[in-house]
Amino acid sequence: MAEKKKPAAKKATHKAPSPRKAPSPRKAASSSRTAGGARKASSARKASSARKAPSTRTAPSKSAAAAKATKKAAPKKGGASPKKASLKRSSTPRAAVARASTVKRSVPTVESPGKRIALAVAEAGLDKKAVNVEIIDVLGKVDYADYLVVMSGRSDRQVAALARGIEEDVRTKAKTRCLGVEGVQQGRWVLMDFGDVVVHIFHEDVRGYYDLESLWMDAARVPVAAQA
Repeated sequence: MAEKKKPAAKKATHKAPSPRKAPSPRKAASSSRTAGGARKASSARKASSARKAPSTRTAPSKSAAAAKATKKAAPKKGGASPKKASLKRSSTPRAAVARASTVKRSVPTVESPGKRIALAVAEAGLDKKAVNVEIIDVLGKVDYADYLVVMSGRSDRQVAALARGIEEDVRTKAKTRCLGVEGVQQGRWVLMDFGDVVVHIFHEDVRGYYDLESLWMDAARVPVAAQA
């Protein structure tokens, strides 16, 4: 009988590690060049940054200062120019003066005591049926009165009644006393003194003879309510 063949020994599956290949001279030279170039570039950047960064702050040049000044002076978008702003500021006081003047005009003037008495005398005369009652403003024209009140009666009795009624009404309503009365008994021309106001009560026949109104043609007249 033939002998049985022995099985061949299994080949070893694990290969021995191959030794690392040494880098070629070209690759070593190129890697050394790239490393050296990187080092040189980093050192150059550091040197340039060191040169650019100043050790101390330098004073700004004249041109830079002028540019800053022009920027500050230049108006912002949507804002008013310096000339317009100055015009607005200058116009503000004028507007305030105009408003103040309108306020002053709207405030009613206060009646002087003389005018108040003259109006009270005229009202009292009209209540007693006086004719042609007139108030003459002589303020600053004479030194004895500010207002003259002239009126007429149709008879001697009416002239005397007008004098008595005016004296009583002015004392009660205007709280002013008559300082003196003349001519009541004759009833032709009664003269009454209320301080700032002088009253002339004429008989209508005598009034045209003396014609006091023509002596004060240039004087202002105060309108009487019932005769306005």
